[in-house]
Amino acid sequence: MLDVCLLGTGGMTPMPHRWLTSLMLRSEGSNILIDCGEGTQIALKEVGWSPKAIDIMCFTHYHADHISGLPGMLLNMTNSDRTEPVVMIGPKGLFNIVKSLRCIAPELSFEMRFIELDQNTEEYKLGPYVIKAFKVKHAIQCYGYSVTVPRKGKFDPEAAKAAGIPMNCWGLLQKGEIVKDERSGSIYRPEMVMGPERRGIKVTYTTDTRPCDNIVNAASDTDIFICEGMYGDPDCADKARSYKHCTMQEAVHMAAEAKVSPRQMWLTHYSPSMINPKQYLDELKKVFPAVKCGKDGMTAELNYDED
Repeated sequence: MLDVCLLGTGGMTPMPHRWLTSLMLRSEGSNILIDCGEGTQIALKEVGWSPKAIDIMCFTHYHADHISGLPGMLLNMTNSDRTEPVVMIGPKGLFNIVKSLRCIAPELSFEMRFIELDQNTEEYKLGPYVIKAFKVKHAIQCYGYSVTVPRKGKFDPEAAKAAGIPMNCWGLLQKGEIVKDERSGSIYRPEMVMGPERRGIKVTYTTDTRPCDNIVNAASDTDIFICEGMYGDPDCADKARSYKHCTMQEAVHMAAEAKVSPRQMWLTHYSPSMINPKQYLDELKKVFPAVKCGKDGMTAELNYDED
């Protein structure tokens, strides 16, 4: 299972009715926070989720509306008595950026470990997640993220019996462990009894970008594709190109172009001038029917497909 919460949906500056863009994911007691703009702590409190369980923080880029809430969030986690290490992922320069911001949050109760991105795509297995970072097209170096909770194949008891594997070894094999039978000395491996990996759960998140192939590829076969829709008015298309952002229309076209269409799409990162994103929804649905206008606190509980 994967819980998804769009904490904030605003771009550039927080508004009285809209916090800055941030996303939280949680599975198996482990939380990922993607971006941490001003107001993220308040957004987190409004949905009742705890900062203490944040094991991983991912940053798309280092514009203030995506990272200026970090010092306060780190202090909040310290005040929550967190002691476990936190992994931080972001474009090259992350260590120095965080070091600078920590001048107002110098005393923390936990260690931070840094992964700095500089390749077109990079993939990491952390806790229950597989995190794939992919470059997008913004005014500065910027990444999107696909987060997957993998699902193992089915255990085949008949294959286990045919191989003569004792039943007391089955549970460990299902957990992916290699088992040695102390009586016979035989070595049993998970691939002897486990079927092919099944479809897991996938969420893709990207903001502050022009349309690009990396996003279309990442959006393929994702449960929720979360993409910026900075502008809805077609007259703002030139502004979007100039400032390296996406219009809502460009965002839904990327979803429609994905090889395997996303099951849902949430728009986010709205311009401060965007009062009512839903006014554009009817036209957007003509391109991609499963699109929704994200709003602060929007949540979903995703489960594995039924076999």
